[in-house]
Amino acid sequence: MPFRRRAPVYGSAFSSLVGIKRFFGNISFVVLLNLLVKPGWVVVENLVQDRLGHATFGLITALSALTLVVASLADLGLTPYSVQRVAAEPSFLAETFPTLLPLRGLLNFVALPAMLAVGWAVGYRGSELLLLLAVGGALLLTQYGQFLRGTLQAHQKFNADAVLSVVEKFLLLGAVVVLLPIGLTLPNYVGARLGAAAFTTVILYGLMTRLFGRVKYRWQGPVARNALRASLPFAFMTLLYGVNERIDMVMLERLASPTEAGYYSGAYRWVDAVMMYAWTVLPLFFAKFASVPRDAVAQRELLRFGQRIVTLPMLFIVAFVLFRGEVLFWQFSHSTPTEVARMTVCVKILFVNVLVHAFFAIYSTLLTSTTHERAVSWLVAGSIALNVGLNLIFLPRFGAVAASLDTLLCAVAVSVGYLVLVARRTGVGVPGRLLARLLLAFGLLCGTWFMLQFSLYLAWWLEAGLMAVVFGLIVLGTGLVQQKEILSLTGRK
Repeated sequence: MPFRRRAPVYGSAFSSLVGIKRFFGNISFVVLLNLLVKPGWVVVENLVQDRLGHATFGLITALSALTLVVASLADLGLTPYSVQRVAAEPSFLAETFPTLLPLRGLLNFVALPAMLAVGWAVGYRGSELLLLLAVGGALLLTQYGQFLRGTLQAHQKFNADAVLSVVEKFLLLGAVVVLLPIGLTLPNYVGARLGAAAFTTVILYGLMTRLFGRVKYRWQGPVARNALRASLPFAFMTLLYGVNERIDMVMLERLASPTEAGYYSGAYRWVDAVMMYAWTVLPLFFAKFASVPRDAVAQRELLRFGQRIVTLPMLFIVAFVLFRGEVLFWQFSHSTPTEVARMTVCVKILFVNVLVHAFFAIYSTLLTSTTHERAVSWLVAGSIALNVGLNLIFLPRFGAVAASLDTLLCAVAVSVGYLVLVARRTGVGVPGRLLARLLLAFGLLCGTWFMLQFSLYLAWWLEAGLMAVVFGLIVLGTGLVQQKEILSLTGRK
């Protein structure tokens, strides 16, 4: 069934998109798999931090952040570039991948000594550099696996991609569970990360060759040069996103202390866990947007659908953390009440940042999948400059709390830029009325939650369950989800 030429109201988005029900099924499968793995991983990482201590874990997280920045540059934008090209031109895989695969591997070998050089430049020495080498090697293997998974996303094989997206975490989760009773130390924890990343990469490569045939490496200089030239906007954008997301951790560990970095890490872990929903779903929409690059009507309908898919679950989670954030740190039995209170303040500030991303991250996905990467890159570059400036002023004095506030301010600034770009540079437009309904739903949820806490003193789990029911009624009452949509998804008339 072709796309309708008339833009529908919010309630008819499901019926007007080709295969939207199947796409929703793909998204549901991805989310289910992540719900099976990611919460367990967060719990285990909390235990790891509690066993190793805030300072040690703060150092590991800072090194991981540093390697992520360098590894994002090593990709040179080839992953999003190949997804975009293969989604639009399936023949691109057979023509170009024999050159791209060895090129991507070569970039990893170049990136590893570059990581050590950057680590030495920012002040790491001796055992810290060895730790950086192991952490960086694991991350480079993970990113190479993401490059291989891009072929599945581009061919709309979202269920297979969903399974593969959680394999590494599942393996690492099992390894850490085994290590906990026999004695968890820094070397065996880092070794487990490296082993899980290597094994997952081998699995991904084997599956790709099984699905699409064995790729015989064929180096072609002109093909490599053209691919690198075309992927540079993605490379710049990916590097900026990596710096923007992770610069806080490195600066905090260097300017304040590893302990402050540990507090921030304990709070940011929950942000990563929740945002994994968005970072799992948004690549699916990236591939969908890229498959209809010149159809503004189809993109508009995808945006309206994606806005609700990404935002609605996050609204409840953010409200829970704002009202009950302290329960997230129940595992930190070796931490003082003051340390737990500091992490709680950080997590509440950071979840306001999650709220901003929940509303506006999909606009970045739309822009980057429709040839507006350069403008998005400049936006993120401005956010980095603001973030670094604020960090230099406030981190030495206020530590993890300042890092949380700086992250929030930069997210607000860059999100306003996304809206301006979508309004001015695309034919899609910003769904202002839908955004207003979502904001209204969040306001009603928070207002009701406040009144419930003020009038009743319930256990946190009972309070959360009651508010989940209330939120469902709010969503239906504001028309964000309608009864006919629910019946459509369940197959009932």
